[in-house]
This record gives sequence, C-alpha cells and structure tokens, in this order.
Amino acid sequence: MNAIKEQQSGEARSAIRSHRPVNFYCHAPDAKLVQLVGDFNYWHPVPMQLRDDGWWFAQIMLGPGHHQYRFLVDDRPALDPHAVGKTRNELNEEVSVVAAG
Repeated sequence: MNAIKEQQSGEARSAIRSHRPVNFYCHAPDAKLVQLVGDFNYWHPVPMQLRDDGWWFAQIMLGPGHHQYRFLVDDRPALDPHAVGKTRNELNEEVSVVAAG
C-alpha cells in the first residue's frame, strides 16, 4: 500500500515539474483592463498586470504541448500577433496558440 502511495505522489511531483512558466504580453497602453483566457484555465479570465511601458503581463505555468488562448482587452477578445499560430476553439472562435514544453 505504501509503495502505491509513494508512486502516485512521485507521479504527481513529476507532472508538476513538467510545467514551465510561460510569459504572456499584450500591448494595450490605453486599456483599463486586460485579461488572459485559455484552455489552461478553462477560459476563466485572469487579470494581467500593466507595466510602465504600456505592456500587460501575466505568467502562467503550462504543461508541455500547444495551448489555446486570447486576451480580453476591456472585455473585447483580441488575438496575440506574436503567437506561434492561430486556430479555432470548441465554440469556433478564433484564438491564438502557444507552444509550451
């Protein structure tokens, strides 16, 4: 029984270690609020931080693979022009793609 528990907790630690920080930037100096939504957070908005240079920033821990996301700039969807690519999500909305890994 203990061996199984140790193996499971070891697997959990390994999965956590496979996640890496990914930085997201959105240039919207006149925006009042910029949020990040994606498949990695079930499309729930995460507020981004405004920097002095007009760029909004968020750092998210992501597992390996391709992830879909987009910005909400004052509640309006916006693609990332610096993304690796773009695709459509399950609702057929255009979204950006980031590769993590």
